[in-house]
Amino acid sequence: MENSTDIVSFVLAAYGNIGELKYLYFSIMLLWYFSICLTNTILIIVIYVDKRLHEPMYILLCNLFVNEIGGSTSLYPLMISQMFSDTHEVTLPWCFLQMCCIYTSASVEFCSLAAMAYDRYVAICDPLHYSVIMSTGRVGMIILLVWMYSFLNFIFSFSFVVRLKFCGNVIDKVFCDQHLMIKLACSVSVLNKISDLLFAFVTMVIPFSLISVSYMKILAVCLNTSKENRQKAVSTCTPQIVSVSNLFVGCIFHFVDSRFDVAHVPDKVRIILSVYLLICQPVVTPFMYGFNLPKIRQSWKRFMFQQK
Repeated sequence: MENSTDIVSFVLAAYGNIGELKYLYFSIMLLWYFSICLTNTILIIVIYVDKRLHEPMYILLCNLFVNEIGGSTSLYPLMISQMFSDTHEVTLPWCFLQMCCIYTSASVEFCSLAAMAYDRYVAICDPLHYSVIMSTGRVGMIILLVWMYSFLNFIFSFSFVVRLKFCGNVIDKVFCDQHLMIKLACSVSVLNKISDLLFAFVTMVIPFSLISVSYMKILAVCLNTSKENRQKAVSTCTPQIVSVSNLFVGCIFHFVDSRFDVAHVPDKVRIILSVYLLICQPVVTPFMYGFNLPKIRQSWKRFMFQQK
């Protein structure tokens, strides 16, 4: 029986033999990654440069844009490099690092949306005290808490993996996946088997509960206010609802692909669905929040077209 010292790398078998299509896939992924970095970076710069956007909601948005770039960087560079690899091997430390980045980014995404939902709740339900409750210092503490919570959440989940002894090294995915790595272990406990589910609970269920409470309170206030205020509340809350829904769809695809037999699904479709979260979310976020919000859109136009 092999032990963990014998396993120095994992093979990402989902890439398979793509032949001459590797040049097409390389170009598409490179362009997509560049687009993600460009759109999110533009919005970060716009928010930083325009002091009129130095408000809690836009600072939280800026944090979200940073996370989109970070999450994408944890996946796309490896995928792009694998296009020209014959073995599709990833060393154990790099595999663990990618897991850390992807899983932490997913947790930050949910927690950031929870923070933004709280911001909207205070702005709509308690506008007179908004500037006091959501001061710059408190927003900074919220962002720090989001990242600490997400990182510690991953470390707790990762502690179930790092001590395992592996008897295999073939992962049927295009990135390092915790559940599939655990299936390669020589022996696992019940806690090991459900560690990714525990991570999912802390990552998704707890922030979603906070988001739900915030929006129920917002809805209660909107039902007793003017039509104009209702429309304003809907316009600011809709992007968050779309983002949360998209996140849940992406997470469902990921967990179904990892935990269930989906051999009947075509390989290309299965691969796309397994990384759906990191394909769509980093592009949806800047357009739903950034270019869709009037103040950012106006500031972006001034920044892009009125520079002398």
